[in-house]
Amino acid sequence: MLQHTTIPLKRAWNTWSDRPAEMVFLPLGVRITPILYSTRSRTTSAIEPRRDKVRLGHHAIDGSRIELETDHSGTTIAFSTEKSDPFAIRGSWEGKASGEWGLRFWVTIAISAEGGETIRYDAEKGIALVKIGTRFVAVTSAEAPVQVTGHETIETLRTDFEKNGYFYLASRSDHAPVIAMRFNLEMMRRGAYAAAVADSAELAIEKARASLIKDVPAELGSHTGTYEDALDAIRDVVAWNTVWDETNARPYTAVTRIWNLGKFAVWYNDQTFAALLGGLFDADLARENLMTALAGVTPQGNIACIITSNDAWVDRSQPPYGALVVWQLYQRTGERSLLETSYEALVRNQRWWRDNRDPDDAGLLSCGTSDVGDGLYKGSAFGARNETGMDNSATHDEAVYDPGTRTLSTFDLGLNCAAALDAEMLAKIAGVLGRHEDAREFEAIANRSRNLISEELWDESRGIFANRQRKGGFVRSLSPTSFYPLLCGAAKQEQAVRLLEHLNDENSFAGAFVLPNATRNDPAFAENVYWRGRIWPNVNYMVWLGLRRYGFTTEASRLAGQSYDLFMKSWREDRIAAENYNAVTGEAMDQGDTDPFYIWAALLPLMAVGELCDFDPWKGWTLTNVGRDVTMGPMLSAAGHLHVTIEHAVLKASVNGRLLISTDIRGTLSKIIIQNGQFSCLVDPLDVKGFITLAGVNSADVVTARLNGEEIISTACAEGIRLDIPQGNQPRQLDVYLSSIGAALAQGKT
Repeated sequence: MLQHTTIPLKRAWNTWSDRPAEMVFLPLGVRITPILYSTRSRTTSAIEPRRDKVRLGHHAIDGSRIELETDHSGTTIAFSTEKSDPFAIRGSWEGKASGEWGLRFWVTIAISAEGGETIRYDAEKGIALVKIGTRFVAVTSAEAPVQVTGHETIETLRTDFEKNGYFYLASRSDHAPVIAMRFNLEMMRRGAYAAAVADSAELAIEKARASLIKDVPAELGSHTGTYEDALDAIRDVVAWNTVWDETNARPYTAVTRIWNLGKFAVWYNDQTFAALLGGLFDADLARENLMTALAGVTPQGNIACIITSNDAWVDRSQPPYGALVVWQLYQRTGERSLLETSYEALVRNQRWWRDNRDPDDAGLLSCGTSDVGDGLYKGSAFGARNETGMDNSATHDEAVYDPGTRTLSTFDLGLNCAAALDAEMLAKIAGVLGRHEDAREFEAIANRSRNLISEELWDESRGIFANRQRKGGFVRSLSPTSFYPLLCGAAKQEQAVRLLEHLNDENSFAGAFVLPNATRNDPAFAENVYWRGRIWPNVNYMVWLGLRRYGFTTEASRLAGQSYDLFMKSWREDRIAAENYNAVTGEAMDQGDTDPFYIWAALLPLMAVGELCDFDPWKGWTLTNVGRDVTMGPMLSAAGHLHVTIEHAVLKASVNGRLLISTDIRGTLSKIIIQNGQFSCLVDPLDVKGFITLAGVNSADVVTARLNGEEIISTACAEGIRLDIPQGNQPRQLDVYLSSIGAALAQGKT
């Protein structure tokens, strides 16, 4: 049932259903559903992307502004919705292009309630009203409808149009479970309605009428300049894919609102990425997605690969990236509760991998499928491949399924790197939670795994990491998982340098569009089918993290830039956020195995955002001054809503509208900490001197300022205090300690 009372108030009105133009007030289960009718084709549309042409526009996470366009039988209509407050919305439409005479094209605003309550329409007042429990919802329109009809369901409304056309009058009614306010584009090419919730009919009506005439808020837009629209795109992909799961009575960000995979579908990794992406804007949304991902934990210990309304792959899992995402969210939000609520499931999952996917006790893992459950592909080679998430990758072509061990014959490089990274992140989480014995256990697992990856999965003859037979040599085919030892810290420095040769080789991974999931000289590349040659956003993101971990900032920035360009190629004009992309042309929809609005596509612009401001697993909060103009925000941070600007080569970071830091240093400030009377950061090597300003701090409140332990002078300036940082060819630690008054000023507490 599309009704829930404990949803955060700011998100109560939103696009919760599988119809993106439909607004739902979730606490009461009230729906406002646009229905289109074309006389030319004698068909209706409820504006459903699975059936109709829909261009999903801007969408605030909280639903405060929503925009989309749809085409039905040659007529294009634009819809938008704004919130004047959490209990009221204003919707509007505009005919953009006509496929027939406007008199024959109808826009209907249908009002209904999940509980089947009767909606009553008062023609004199121009109000549709419904009472649900003790509350009232009123809906009004800018112009009176041409006619008002009553129906049992939305489907019977559609049938009425399609069977009887628009001249039919017998369905007129002023009370019914569905009241349909009908308009046509000849008389109302532009139209508007408003809806409001209140505890009396009079207040609801008054509020709806007031909302109808309120000024439209400013256009959404949170990222301009360098990597323009990257943050906006992430927001829109997350917001549009966030829906209500009626089966499990929960909000979650679906992998896509377009695929028809049953009533709900949760892949473990995809859902953790949804948590990571949602966490840029809303901690509640991040938590909801994280809990949805971890709801797949099994009594055996693993987190199920996929759970849908039709099936549950409890016999297998996916590469364990959950601890990485939880740690990243903690870095961003500072919310210890995220660590506490997820820790047990993540620990059980890590131990399950070690106990169930290492049949020779070698310390390295193979993919498998356990003898539990009844999931599709259980007990098959393909089922085992699912554990990598790269189902038909050429790296599996030489792997043989062993029914005795229920595993593939190969050590999978990507899986082993993910498991090593997972252990490392669990050690960090355990340390914060005070579970020091666990921290030592997981650090030991991570160290052993890194050593084994470096020694056993390095193919010296090719100078690259690769999958390997448990009892034999290396497999021929490669994928970008060859770079994952950078991600988990397994690559020795000389190995890391050799990896860059492959990254830059146009016969393997380099090119105009990167990174292909088969080398360009592999026969599988030409197939261009799913994991055989195409570009996958989640893979690019992991390689980018690894490059940054090893200090390969030039290569990381190039990958981020190419990933951003790839994404924007389909996004700017067509609003396509693809599951995967062609590695030759950069096209998204050149073949049929790509979803056009997939959640992890937003990992491509996330890299671009991270090039400017990130919450890095190893370096914490980072700010990078690229010297080019930027306006970006708001983003979530532990201190509040964060905005970053660069103007005239000066970077400024503000929290909750208050300037915090400014600097002209070209490069990165990392490990930024502002708490308990302390400001600290790691300053990149500098070719020329620069400054850092701490806003709102009086020079008299500075107890000491030290650069690599040596005292430096702070001077008063218009913004607060200024610290001059001399040239230096090594990273240096800056620490500023303030008195209690200065600390309060620096943290915006006075």
